[in-house]
Amino acid sequence: MYAGLKNTPCCLCGRDDTHTRIAVPPRAIRLMANGEPIAWRDVVGTVTLRFCADDWELVSDLAIEMDTHPLSRCNAAHVSLDLREDHEALLSAVKGETDQTELEARLEREAEATLDAVDDPYTEERDVVEAIVVLRALEELGVRDPPGDAAALADDD
Repeated sequence: MYAGLKNTPCCLCGRDDTHTRIAVPPRAIRLMANGEPIAWRDVVGTVTLRFCADDWELVSDLAIEMDTHPLSRCNAAHVSLDLREDHEALLSAVKGETDQTELEARLEREAEATLDAVDDPYTEERDVVEAIVVLRALEELGVRDPPGDAAALADDD
């Protein structure tokens, strides 16, 4: 298995001294700058983003105050990820498409549980920011319905 960069710089500014990291689903690579050539379906596990202290403050404000994510400004070349082996190149065999739905569903459940426990004194700000980024990214990618859509549909009936 190919392992991507492990000691990655800040995905926003490229500084080497990072302060905080969060994990997002592989499909979120599509929302990042320079993410087009990365085969997100071949990513094993989550994609890790690191932020310097200055950028972490901005990311935290975007997530908590504005309920959004900074992924469009993150450089996909500065993320940490693992890619599965390329069996097509090694064995001249066609590999099946990886199903990321289970991982995405798990990350969504964990993010929702974190936001449900936001008032718990053991819930850290980093966890809340990660949860918001994951949920907003899944919504933007069309994997998750935005909050309130189900209620709006029920009201129309």
